[in-house]
Amino acid sequence: MGDWDRFARGVEMILLFHAAATWAMVGLIWFVQLVHYPLFSSVGESSFVAYEARHTRATTSVVAMFMPLEAVTGLWLVLGPPEGVETGLAIVGLVLVGLLWLSTVAWQAPIHGKLSRGFDGRLYRLLVGSNWLRTILWSVRGVIVLVMVSQAVTLP
Repeated sequence: MGDWDRFARGVEMILLFHAAATWAMVGLIWFVQLVHYPLFSSVGESSFVAYEARHTRATTSVVAMFMPLEAVTGLWLVLGPPEGVETGLAIVGLVLVGLLWLSTVAWQAPIHGKLSRGFDGRLYRLLVGSNWLRTILWSVRGVIVLVMVSQAVTLP
């Protein structure tokens, strides 16, 4: 196998890891939006602070694997996409990653910080409502990544 073949195979593996990280986050965000966050309102005020702390620790341990992997591989794909994959798709995908990180840091994390002091119905509704942005963005990313994978595997 020549140097170019090894390089091309490596970039294809980057795309594979990128797709895996993205789709892990797509699945997680839909689970959180439709199942996990709705349960917050059923916890009860006396148990909520402990529940929120456990939620934050557990969720962070999962997303800490996938979000950085998605960002790093997304940048890599912008700088050198696999043959046949449109660079524009990689760029749009990376912009969406940036928006997802911004949303997480600017909205969701601060709301969770406030909820860690006790349940607040207004903050809870704001959390669920603002999380729809991430749910939609990750879903769009998932479609973009599937298109990128299809472009990479349909080469002659």
